[in-house]
Amino acid sequence: MKRLCLLFVLMLGPVGAYAQDRAQTLADIRAELASLAAEFNALKAELVASGSAANGAAGGDALTRMDTIEAELSRLTARTEEVELKLNRVVADGTNRLGDIEFRLCEATEGCDPMTLGETSVLGGDAVAPPPPATGTETAVGTDTGVGGAEMAVGEQEDFNRAREVLGTGDFRGAEALFATFTQSYPGGPLTQEAHYLRGEALTNLGETSNAARSYLEAFSGNPEGPFAPDALLKLGEALGALGQVQEACVTLAEVGTRYPGSMAATQSGVAMQGFQCQ
Repeated sequence: MKRLCLLFVLMLGPVGAYAQDRAQTLADIRAELASLAAEFNALKAELVASGSAANGAAGGDALTRMDTIEAELSRLTARTEEVELKLNRVVADGTNRLGDIEFRLCEATEGCDPMTLGETSVLGGDAVAPPPPATGTETAVGTDTGVGGAEMAVGEQEDFNRAREVLGTGDFRGAEALFATFTQSYPGGPLTQEAHYLRGEALTNLGETSNAARSYLEAFSGNPEGPFAPDALLKLGEALGALGQVQEACVTLAEVGTRYPGSMAATQSGVAMQGFQCQ
């Protein structure tokens, strides 16, 4: 039964590991549970075939204890599948909503053809891929940015600072161009969300509301849990209202309070909703 006890500990391990390591996906957990189930069935078959369960060599009613472990294993597998299904539904619904907003923003933008819009990025973005092997031409500095422990590429902080300084001088057109270049040069970087947000601010000051809304949308959808996500979603709602899409603005502003209760953005979204006379 020592092997069975060890199996039970291993069975519970993936769930605890997932809480500690967010990089492990639900698919990883399901695969581990399936592997443990196969090992468990093999041990159970071995126990029955050897006759240990009948003569008590395994220590007590081994089959009863194995049935309990098997039931718990099945429960964990079912629960994992349930969580995965719920997560997929949330991601699909959120992605569809973002796609609808992108379509409406394109309709409100002069010269934008909705037929040319690409596929909407999945809400939250794709999983972070491991860094490519060094090629000798691309290097990264070992400076922890404090954003998930990510490291910045050489020149990334310098380019960001330059764009932010230009924005501070009031050169909104120049800042918009620099932030646009930055987000293209460093997609998925630790400063990319802030760059999208500040580009939206520059565009807002230029009076290009529809383009600003798209930039705020990029900032939010790229990392809904990021530090600039609440303000980006707030600004997106305000921009939609300014474009005359009041219903969509009200839905977006209400989402700020739902997602980020107690934040300054949530308080400001309530004020904006009153201004748009949201029901």
